[in-house]
Amino acid sequence: MSNKTIHIIGGGLAGSEAAWQAAEAGVTVILHEMRGVKETDAHSTDSFAELVCSNSFRSDDHEQNAVGLLHEEMRRCNSLIMRAADLHKLPAGGALAVDRHAFSAEVTRAIENHPNITIAREEVGGWPDPSWEHVIIATGPLTSPAMAEAILEKTGEDALAFFDAIAPIVHYDSINHDIAWKQSRYDKAGPGGTGADYLNLPMDKDQYFAFVEALKTAPLHEFKDWEKVPYFDGCLPIEVMAERGVETLRHGPMKPVGLTNPRNPTVKPYAIVQLRQDNALGSLWNMVGFQTKMRYGIQAEIFRMIPGLENAQFARLGGLHRNTFINSPKVLQGDLKLKNDPRIRFAGQVTGVEGYVESAACGLITGRLTAAEALGGTMGLPPATTALGALIGHITGGHLEAESYSGARSFQPMNVNFGLFPEVTITKPEGVTRWRGPDKTIAKRRAITSRALEDLKSWA
Repeated sequence: MSNKTIHIIGGGLAGSEAAWQAAEAGVTVILHEMRGVKETDAHSTDSFAELVCSNSFRSDDHEQNAVGLLHEEMRRCNSLIMRAADLHKLPAGGALAVDRHAFSAEVTRAIENHPNITIAREEVGGWPDPSWEHVIIATGPLTSPAMAEAILEKTGEDALAFFDAIAPIVHYDSINHDIAWKQSRYDKAGPGGTGADYLNLPMDKDQYFAFVEALKTAPLHEFKDWEKVPYFDGCLPIEVMAERGVETLRHGPMKPVGLTNPRNPTVKPYAIVQLRQDNALGSLWNMVGFQTKMRYGIQAEIFRMIPGLENAQFARLGGLHRNTFINSPKVLQGDLKLKNDPRIRFAGQVTGVEGYVESAACGLITGRLTAAEALGGTMGLPPATTALGALIGHITGGHLEAESYSGARSFQPMNVNFGLFPEVTITKPEGVTRWRGPDKTIAKRRAITSRALEDLKSWA
């Protein structure tokens, strides 16, 4: 049995998970990470798996939510990222949120202490050395310019980069708690939660319309021509949503559903702003869905228009970071190998998956596949009926290319969702003649998730 070294470039969620999976399989791993030698525009530490945007891994419901199913599949595959998340979870309703610093420290300790992993603090400033037989590129949304240029040269693809926006974080003790109340939507309790895990700030119609108008007229970061590329719809800046229509925010992050103001229960707010706990101490809360590209000078002024935030102090204002991803359906094989250099696999957000968990899942798969090859064997992809398999299937072959309104290529980052899974046959329970309300949807999702976990067994 051979044991050829795997070189992994990037110590984010995908790179850390890939390194862990390969090392646990008994393979020697060199993990190359430039932070500590060269900084990025968005990271603030040199720790592995640092969370730059939200601290939420989203829903943890593995029976009725696709990302919750992905959580569960990864747990059953000995995921380091999920183990660290479970150890440092925070109350967040039906979601899995983590203390970002404790989470990253946990991942860093595991990587540093693994006997099969060597850490190389350096920038890989070009295409990987030809002598490296097994390589995983997991440079993520903040791929260095040198690596991005090398990828462009090797793949021949253009339109490599676009921008994601970061939501502000507020000091808890600066929030007006005579206005705010704690409640999760529909009182849903998730892992580590109580059903009252969000702070809610109500707006009446006049307040809402004034807020939207302020967003629409706020000075923004000025993009250069080469930066003008499409946003991923799941991470639109709040002012971009406001531009799409005055009611857009009320049907997005500010929707007033599933919540009742205990101080005025007979009056339904016209809109509601939610804040989610961001650290274990409960001293910092982030504004859910409020990623922004507004200039720093105006952000605090506009956000203090929200009732309850009139005296808000911000630990971090919103900002921008570059997101780099390749046109995976065109340049990658089904097993995530680069078509014109099969010793290279790509993992994480650079492949066009979107989200923390999806990125880590991609690392989990590439780590296992590459480890099997380094040990002289082979390993198949996870079944297409699983969340792991459905996600990879979409980015490598499930996307249908179409012309976009902007003229840019149509392949865009994708979260895991039930639309990526093969169809499943369901039958009505005995005695039921017709489906009522959401019963069919609930039954279908349960059938998809139970099938996925059963089919995962042989691969895991």
